[in-house]
Amino acid sequence: MPLFDVSSDSTCDLKKEYREKRNVYFAPLSFTMEKDGDIQMALDNFSSQDEYVSFYQKIREGAFPRTSKLNYAAHVEHFTKMAEAGVKEVVHFTISSGLADTINITKQAASDVEQKYAGFKVYAVDPLTATVGQGMLVEIAADCRDEGKTAQETYDYIMSLRQNIQHCIIPDNLFYLKKGGRVSAMSAAVGTVLNIKPMLSFDKDGKLAVLEKCKGMKKAFARVIEHMKLAPVCSNRPHVVVVHTDNEKGANALADLIKAQTGVDPKITIMGPVIGSHVGPSSVSCAWLSETTREQLHLAL
Repeated sequence: MPLFDVSSDSTCDLKKEYREKRNVYFAPLSFTMEKDGDIQMALDNFSSQDEYVSFYQKIREGAFPRTSKLNYAAHVEHFTKMAEAGVKEVVHFTISSGLADTINITKQAASDVEQKYAGFKVYAVDPLTATVGQGMLVEIAADCRDEGKTAQETYDYIMSLRQNIQHCIIPDNLFYLKKGGRVSAMSAAVGTVLNIKPMLSFDKDGKLAVLEKCKGMKKAFARVIEHMKLAPVCSNRPHVVVVHTDNEKGANALADLIKAQTGVDPKITIMGPVIGSHVGPSSVSCAWLSETTREQLHLAL
């Protein structure tokens, strides 16, 4: 019998069928889509590929997405349901503290629920990443649970891995990064005209940083391989995930290139609406567990 349970908010971008198969508790964030003054609210809990594709198509057609974090009450409800279901210990994942202060809200809600339900304990993980990087850590936590490790052992192990989750995030254009304040309006305009593909990554503090700008997606993919050579895939846990925002052709091309160069066959998935709202449609990105830390990689670039 497992010694603890695993839980995450929806920024982990793990599909419904995977979460159910691995018994991962799930707390969906919400988002809105605005077009021509009409605002519609939805939850980040898609259950089919068509829903993901439809989301990005709506953005291409002029809808603009906005996201919101899980508030205190939503966290209390989530943990209360788990406690009442008989869960005793849980390793729970939030979005990176470099993107939102969700981890602090989580800890406060967890503390309040713990006081009400004796024996219930939450190990709140700030993954210093989001989307498939966060999902990768959730998967590893589920592996640890199934291997018979304790919640404390798993939490300590996960915390030790965070700086070794590497990312190459390649938006198709700079518009959505401009809207989010990540690049200036002038940079976005020039970059779009010149077909510049920015490459972003999470730094050691879990914040997004623009590492470089590449002329076209093909050159960006070549740079991904160079990054992976500088920060090799972890040999004992060869986790590599390619994620896209409705650009399956590009994702397959990058996955094929990674497999040819590293021998690791990446998992391919589509990004959920919360993180995808900030990246925009047609992006291709990847994350991997590395032998090298983020700081070591960034110094080597």
